[in-house]
Amino acid sequence: MRKLRDPNDVMDAVFEWCFRNHPNGRKKALPIYRRRKQFFMYGIFGLGTYIISIGNYALFTEAWNWDILVANVLSWIFATAFAFYTNRKWVFVNHQKGMFAFVRQLSGFGGGRLITLAIEEWMLFFFVWQLDLPNMIVKFFSQIIVVALNYVFSKLIVFKKKEMDKREIEDWGEEK
Repeated sequence: MRKLRDPNDVMDAVFEWCFRNHPNGRKKALPIYRRRKQFFMYGIFGLGTYIISIGNYALFTEAWNWDILVANVLSWIFATAFAFYTNRKWVFVNHQKGMFAFVRQLSGFGGGRLITLAIEEWMLFFFVWQLDLPNMIVKFFSQIIVVALNYVFSKLIVFKKKEMDKREIEDWGEEK
């Protein structure tokens, strides 16, 4: 039995289990799985981020009766910390490494998340305060939009794959 050290190993094991008795299905599904694995992992951890954000928001607004915009910012802090850790460690695994890359990714991640926080704050303000819709329903739907936008920011900007420049290729002796 293979050791399961992280969520990527678990995902691979689930795939193998699902298709172990279906060689033709496995042969057809494996390329799709390999191409979309990052998206599947983001979906799993995106759901975790969604639950953390909704859970904290509900606690702050429904149980403690806090202002919806303040509660949203605080729930955003918890969800963003969870999302950055899981995205960097398990979702976007082919990103740059090192302290400079970490700081660049953290600032890019935080910047992208601040943009989606502003969008979500506007949605809460407009739909709850101005149109008097139920705040939890607005929060549920706004989170769907936010998670989708966050994936785009993370995939295209923050955790993009590193392209080796010519000097690095020469250092590795791979130029022909």
